[in-house]
Amino acid sequence: MNAAIDRVLAKPIESGALPGVVAMVANESGIIYQGAFGRRAVDRPDAMTLDTVFRIASMTKAITATAGMQLIEAGRIGLDQPIGELLPFTRDVQVLQGFDAAGKPRLRAPAGPVTVHHLLTHTSGYGYDIFNADLGRYVETMGLPSIVTSRHDSLKVPLTFDPGTQWEYGIGIDLIGRIVETVSGLDLEAYCQEHIFGPLGMTSTSFRPTEAMRARMVGTHARGADGEPVPIPFEFPQDAEFLMGGGGLYSTAADYLAFCRMLLGGGTLDGRQVLKPETVKLMSQNHIGALEVPKVRSDNPQLVLETEMFPGIVKKWGLSFLINMDPWPGGRAAGSLCWAGIHNTFFWIDPASRLTAVLMMQLLPANDPFVIETLVGFEAAVYGISV
Repeated sequence: MNAAIDRVLAKPIESGALPGVVAMVANESGIIYQGAFGRRAVDRPDAMTLDTVFRIASMTKAITATAGMQLIEAGRIGLDQPIGELLPFTRDVQVLQGFDAAGKPRLRAPAGPVTVHHLLTHTSGYGYDIFNADLGRYVETMGLPSIVTSRHDSLKVPLTFDPGTQWEYGIGIDLIGRIVETVSGLDLEAYCQEHIFGPLGMTSTSFRPTEAMRARMVGTHARGADGEPVPIPFEFPQDAEFLMGGGGLYSTAADYLAFCRMLLGGGTLDGRQVLKPETVKLMSQNHIGALEVPKVRSDNPQLVLETEMFPGIVKKWGLSFLINMDPWPGGRAAGSLCWAGIHNTFFWIDPASRLTAVLMMQLLPANDPFVIETLVGFEAAVYGISV
């Protein structure tokens, strides 16, 4: 397996399609593969290493969801609790129905309240202003900050549909992060350090990277006019008013693999329990009923290229993972959990095969064709398929 994975990961580095990549695979006993190829950035000589720090973006969501589930376990919040009871500023949220002839937003009351469950499953109606054109127009019209600013007012946006009626990727987990902070009395960094990162030994994971972490940080890239990766500036706002539970973490492949191994192990890693087994089981189930996860929409191709994960396979959503309901040919089994980050970082957890894997790159947009080719080849090699 190791040689096959090495070949897959070395190929895009040797061709110049990708600056660098780190990958790790584990089973219940521990790490069974690890590899680092290329450089951290095209404009720096530093080699990519296993301890390189990445911006993991939306891979943050599963961690924030775990924090929320811990509070549910403790009885401090309820899965079906209306979020207006926890975040007062959401009590009067309305549904955006478009704009009138004068460009004024048309709003109405939702058919029912948004619950914690809706937030965890992306069925709340809360979308992303950076991907949804109507929300983007609303934010601009009303003079609100975008979610990428991490300003409190960026969360005061309308819904795009009645709660529970559709699936759309959005800021739900950012609101879960604010609930964790409100209920626990800790900011999200302090809460996760105490209840998740510390117990799992995730010493290089943080919303506020240390100087030691910054010294090992990967560069961010995009494709230039000639198709070659070029460095681009990217930094979270320094005047942020809240920590983005939906996308603000920095981490390493090894740290994130520890988190995945905890879930693979039913909530416990090396004797340290983070979640109860029944909670992990609950998180791993379909929570959107007859709804299906569609192609993730994007009105911003510089950040995300629209692509369908597992085409032809029914996809559901748990708390908070994508679940493939059928096996992926030559790869993960049915019922596997996964998600990714916008900078092209990926993870999956395959309970049936007792495997978990992490693949990390740092290039925009998400779903870059060379990235997807590398991800598909990596998975095939992990499962022993000829590549």
